[in-house]
Amino acid sequence: MSRDDRVTITVDGVPVGGRAGQSIAGVLIGAGEQAWRTTSFASAARGVFCGIGVCFDCVVEVNGLADVRACLRRARDGDVVVRQHIAPPEVIP
Repeated sequence: MSRDDRVTITVDGVPVGGRAGQSIAGVLIGAGEQAWRTTSFASAARGVFCGIGVCFDCVVEVNGLADVRACLRRARDGDVVVRQHIAPPEVIP
């Protein structure tokens, strides 16, 4: 892999390498990650489910923007990715 083919993203403060053109999900899977979000009610682990942007299981925060589908967003060198957990909504009596 040449230098031009590489990208490095930071995931929760840890550098993760991938190839140019890969989605963020692809970079994460290539690094051995299977899940990078937890559900709001049961804190269940989620990662790629559909892989084509139909579901929302793979959402992450990228460069401060929440709810980015990791399967659709191409990784760019220097991207800052944060695993996402959204607290459940408050119940109003």
